[in-house]
Amino acid sequence: MANASSGVAVHDDCKLKFNELQSKRMHRFITFVMDTKGKEIIVDKVGDRETSYDDFTSSLPEGDCRFAIYDFDFLTAEDVPKSRIFYILWSPDNAKVRSKMLYASSNEKFKKELNGIQLELQATDASEISLDALKDRVR
Repeated sequence: MANASSGVAVHDDCKLKFNELQSKRMHRFITFVMDTKGKEIIVDKVGDRETSYDDFTSSLPEGDCRFAIYDFDFLTAEDVPKSRIFYILWSPDNAKVRSKMLYASSNEKFKKELNGIQLELQATDASEISLDALKDRVR
């Protein structure tokens, strides 16, 4: 297990699932959560390749933070299919202050554990991670 800046460990399954998404394209998204003691980042939810973007956004809790990875497929202006891996720090306004601080202090180190992230978003509400927001970032 790797150690994040806040002293929070990163469970090996986090990197394993990320590698499955990145290399084998087995998943559409992965969400990660701190365990109940706030000592370790673990895999929360995994969406298969057929999962919709709405399924992904609805998997993010309204009142708690999460780290998330989303494999975004799109067409370029020349109609060439492309894919970008988004890293999202989900920190809703109504999450507890302690949770926001714990996720913020672990964010950079956790990101570094996941080699291959292409784009990053930090979001406090659903509008900041709308499908249009992702499309704007890949242009």
